[in-house]
Amino acid sequence: MTTPGSSADDYWRPPGAGDPSGAPNPPGAPSPATAPSGAPNAPGAPLGEPGPTPTSPVGYTGPPPTTPPPADWHPPLYLQPPPPRQLPGQDQAALDLAEQRAQHLTWIVGAVAAVILLALSCAFCLRLVR
Repeated sequence: MTTPGSSADDYWRPPGAGDPSGAPNPPGAPSPATAPSGAPNAPGAPLGEPGPTPTSPVGYTGPPPTTPPPADWHPPLYLQPPPPRQLPGQDQAALDLAEQRAQHLTWIVGAVAAVILLALSCAFCLRLVR
């Protein structure tokens, strides 16, 4: 249900927030202006505690203040890990030689594949010409 001058979100806005045109409250919710001063708590609120006061700020006031831990605080240490071990040395000359061999093999396989594709292309073109 829509009324002139209201949006679909008016139903979900809290009273007094958002729309300055004084949009109506959701159905079944009491208006803060018409609620008696001795009214019972809102549904779901703990009993015996007063509801929000009308002088409370409506905006976000920020996170609650925190106290940092002492400067010398650390979590308890139950097990001391061993220091990292040394990795074995690498033979750079052998690694370079293996990389060169792998590169030559890759080039040879690529050249063979290119020759086979060229031969197949020529055979296909010759069949089309005849």
